[in-house]
Amino acid sequence: MSKDAHQLCLGSLDLGGNPRLVVGYTDDVSSDTIKKSLALGLDVAELRVDKYAYSDPIYVLNEISKFRDIPTIATIRSSDEGGDWCGTEAERLSLFKTIISHVDAIDIELLSKEIMLDVIETAHEAGKLAVVSYHNFKSTPSYDDLVELVNEAKKKGADIVKIACTAISQSDMQNLARLTIDCSSKNIITIAMGSKGLVSRLMFPALGSLMTFAYVGRPTATGQLRLDETLDLLRLFYPEFNEDKIIHLKLLENM
Repeated sequence: MSKDAHQLCLGSLDLGGNPRLVVGYTDDVSSDTIKKSLALGLDVAELRVDKYAYSDPIYVLNEISKFRDIPTIATIRSSDEGGDWCGTEAERLSLFKTIISHVDAIDIELLSKEIMLDVIETAHEAGKLAVVSYHNFKSTPSYDDLVELVNEAKKKGADIVKIACTAISQSDMQNLARLTIDCSSKNIITIAMGSKGLVSRLMFPALGSLMTFAYVGRPTATGQLRLDETLDLLRLFYPEFNEDKIIHLKLLENM
């Protein structure tokens, strides 16, 4: 059973208030880079397991251990939605089951019909969040189709629904913005990818998107801003977010 907004925590991180800033990391990230990201104000690490050099469980778990005490979402993204996973679906499901107790949430694509329900069940049995995602790197579906995607994901048991589409036109941006507002009570993350959608990474949290994504090193999707740039802008536009980061930095200084 999916969780309501008032119950929604990613590990110890409350998702019901300020925008949460996510960075995607692969296995080439150093411990020093992770520490610097935390010092800047990183909220969540997205672990791009599909981009790891090896899918051996021992190797993967060792890489995941770099993010101990950081809220984490593990993704093993299929090649159909921009990922690098090249194994079988049975192997992907097995890897999800291996890592679930070591992360706070998993992200499975809505269109991964063969394993989606098993992955969601695995997450919920472990007391973790299930993010069900849809990525479209070519265009943005119509508003009605976007709503249908969100509703289908919720029916399947999604705690959070992530919709990431490439914005080609102003109407694409309007449809994604409208979706964010209309579905904010359903725990949604919305992203408009591409240069036209760059502003969505700053604007959509104000409309109800739970998280926004930045990058360290190199982008994991088009239209992302660097972590330091995104933090500066979010702190400027969201006073409560800024206050949260001031407290965060003071806590780090006293550790």
